[in-house]
Amino acid sequence: MVEAARMFLYNGTPVECRAFGNGHINRSFLVETDAGKRYVLQSLSTQAFHDIPGLMDNTIAVSSYIRNKTGDPRSSLIFVPAADGKYYYLDSNGEYWRSYEFVEDTFSPDAPGTMEDFYNSAVAFGTFQNLLSDFPAETLCETIPDFHNTPDRYRKFHEKIDADPLGRVKEVAEEIRFALEREEDAGRLQRMRESGELPLRVTHNDTKLTNVLFDKETGKPVCVIDLDTVMPGLSALDFGDAIRFGASTGAEDEKDLSKVNIDLDKFRAFAKGFISSCPALTDAEINALVLGAKTITLEQGVRFLDDYINGDVYYATSYPGQNLYRTRTQFRLVSEMEKHWDELQEIIKETLSEL
Repeated sequence: MVEAARMFLYNGTPVECRAFGNGHINRSFLVETDAGKRYVLQSLSTQAFHDIPGLMDNTIAVSSYIRNKTGDPRSSLIFVPAADGKYYYLDSNGEYWRSYEFVEDTFSPDAPGTMEDFYNSAVAFGTFQNLLSDFPAETLCETIPDFHNTPDRYRKFHEKIDADPLGRVKEVAEEIRFALEREEDAGRLQRMRESGELPLRVTHNDTKLTNVLFDKETGKPVCVIDLDTVMPGLSALDFGDAIRFGASTGAEDEKDLSKVNIDLDKFRAFAKGFISSCPALTDAEINALVLGAKTITLEQGVRFLDDYINGDVYYATSYPGQNLYRTRTQFRLVSEMEKHWDELQEIIKETLSEL
């Protein structure tokens, strides 16, 4: 950490460096210099991301594009180059580091937040996509190849079922049945992408409320952070992942499935914020938003179930069976979306009519 902190071209000399944030992938530290400037220093996970130079190329290209377009220095993170001019530093232990200016007078909610927070996060992610609507998405690398290629996720899922490395398949027959009954429908968005019916966009791919910085005084969104998974993708999946995370009435590993439902008011709030702040969305993209919510939730459930069958080697767990509980909450949420399908579609139509 000390070695890395000395390698970036900060304003001033680092005098303090302490642990910062609660991220699960990268380790973060807050650096303060003798010039009174603060920076975030991060150690990047090569287990999650195999191409750090490509990841940083994406990050710099997107953040610079947004800032140049808005003219607002707080509209995107400002990364600091290392002494060799690169926006990352590879230390003597083979660990990658990067650093960016700390965005003063902002906060990021740790909890789901209020309805207004959720609406404002929709504005932030909608604005993010709109600002990048004319960015050539195909020039970005896939930091995680086939990340949201749902048919490919199912292909890997079938391989795990066939291999059954720990003999767990027989325990989850009902969950497997649920997933496989929806396999054809789960591939619709990918097929629409491949046919050109849905345009390729610059997508964030981790649209949680916690990845938005809000102004401490106004409570309004300032910028979107955590750009590691920014790559070519579909707007409907960015929309859907936010709904999966923020509009569920239960915890991700809730054991009492009766507590897991789709909060229609939160869905309405997010739809209004997202659609109103992203006029670049096509009719086909808007019509695919509800399908995006269902698809990404189903895909995430399949990923949890795949990991459970494989011995819980990808997602960190704090107790036995947690990935199975996670699977069940995702599948319950899918069922609730199907139950309220017409209402969800009507909310999208009402939102459009109000704009």
